[in-house]
Amino acid sequence: MANKSYEEAIVALQNLISEKRELGPVAAERIDQIIAELQTSCKIFDPIHRIKSGFMYFKTEIYDKNPELFEELKKGQEPKFLVFACSDSRVSPSHVLNFQPGEAFMVRNIANMVPPYDKIRYSGVGAAIEYAVLHLKVENIVVIGHSACGGIKGLMQLPEDGSESTEFIENWVKIGLPAKAKVLAEHADKTFEEQCKYCEKEAVNVSLANLLTYPFVRDGLVNKTLALMGGYYDFIKGEFKLWEFHFSLLPLCSV
Repeated sequence: MANKSYEEAIVALQNLISEKRELGPVAAERIDQIIAELQTSCKIFDPIHRIKSGFMYFKTEIYDKNPELFEELKKGQEPKFLVFACSDSRVSPSHVLNFQPGEAFMVRNIANMVPPYDKIRYSGVGAAIEYAVLHLKVENIVVIGHSACGGIKGLMQLPEDGSESTEFIENWVKIGLPAKAKVLAEHADKTFEEQCKYCEKEAVNVSLANLLTYPFVRDGLVNKTLALMGGYYDFIKGEFKLWEFHFSLLPLCSV
């Protein structure tokens, strides 16, 4: 209704201009300004409308057109993948890898990091891994890094004095410190931007190595019921790389 009112006001003003030719240039200019302001107001982002229209599209174009899929999902979930991905709004795995509902159990966080086993500090991540591996019986765990990652940039910018931070982001990205150390040791001659790109991939390997600190993940690898994979999505070039992770590649596999 609000948008309709704006549109009606614009039409009325346009009619006024055409009907009142005797308006002076100052008045006409003011009317043009009002029209421009109204047109801008019509484009104001409405989050409620966006959410409702997004669901209606999903309901009519996906849910209603795939009754067999959603009838099956009502019975439970049997995803083949546990996916760790970044919270970055540009790198949704469902879009990048075309995952359908029920295919992937996902955990998204800053810089797609998997912390080492710790029941106190990282129980949320541990619970997700435990549930996916022991209860959902996923067969693959994939950690996906990406280009232009702000979390990795923050990691590379951390002060070298090792001082503790009270901020959430800095303490979180410290999970990737082994990746930073490796990049600085092997690519000290590179630019900061290049080092960040190397670290975006190496941090994936650190997370893969950290997954081995979870006993149920190790058991899955030993029993060959579980596979670990690293991925890297370059949205600047439109490329995706995938690599497998094995015990023989510890502590870090090369990209």
